[in-house]
Amino acid sequence: MEIALNLSRFLAESLETRVYEIMNVSEERIFKSLKVLMDDESPLVRKAVLEQLKNQPVQGKQFLREILSGEDPLLARYAQEINRSLGWVDVIGDFLDFIGSQRYELETGWFLLDRTVYPEFEPAEATLLMDKLSDRVRELVTPPLRPRQTCSIINRVLFHEHGFRGAGKNFEDPENSFLHRVLERKQGLPITLSVLYLLIARRIGFELEPIGLPGRFMVGCFKEDRPFYVDAWSGGKILELEQMENFLEHSSVEDSGSALLPVTIGETLSRGCRNLVHHFLLAKDSEKSNLFSGFVQEFERVQRLASNA
Repeated sequence: MEIALNLSRFLAESLETRVYEIMNVSEERIFKSLKVLMDDESPLVRKAVLEQLKNQPVQGKQFLREILSGEDPLLARYAQEINRSLGWVDVIGDFLDFIGSQRYELETGWFLLDRTVYPEFEPAEATLLMDKLSDRVRELVTPPLRPRQTCSIINRVLFHEHGFRGAGKNFEDPENSFLHRVLERKQGLPITLSVLYLLIARRIGFELEPIGLPGRFMVGCFKEDRPFYVDAWSGGKILELEQMENFLEHSSVEDSGSALLPVTIGETLSRGCRNLVHHFLLAKDSEKSNLFSGFVQEFERVQRLASNA
């Protein structure tokens, strides 16, 4: 019995020594050392890893985020387990789960996208602001109104009363792709301003559709005999079908008819991710560019599975 206790104590001390030796390195190397310990099943080693991450939460969350967006699925699974153990939100995992679910809802999806880069962002304030914008639109709507008139009221509230506008000189800034930052800064890309337009319209029960033109994302209305389109990036300019066809002539689109039809929420979110791949690459942030490239690939993988089902 005494021999067994001594052996158990020896093994425990050996594990403690191993953990100490690996942990007792300079700060720039510590997370590389942690990665070595990620798949160790020993409770003592796991406890030491958790303690180290808990003592450096900012760096620890970034460390786990990099593993979750990496190419090793086994390490990613351990990283998710550690996130749960520490009570940290796995923002990347949440967005990946959303993509895989195929139960797409535009506002939820875009805020999950935002949180992959802004993990501390909570949607409540942004949601409240959109509620207030839609309440103002509702105040001005006096039924019956034609759809074009309703769009004119949305234009008044968003672009005139509240000053939302298309990004100009800083068009390539990744900030323009995050909806909550668009709400704060009041400028965005064609796609994020279109998403905002769609979400305000939805709140007042007005049905509009996302239109994914090449080079310019817009909003479409199909409630009349002939559709019309809204260019949110140009302050809500209303375009008739003939004007859209002229627009497409300069875009070298082979199938112009399909380009004028609505796209899905999944396609809308995937396009937002594609923009961020490009914009983070221009900003020389290859890590975030790769992160969003991974999201695009996941959307494509899920779409292929759905098509083959």
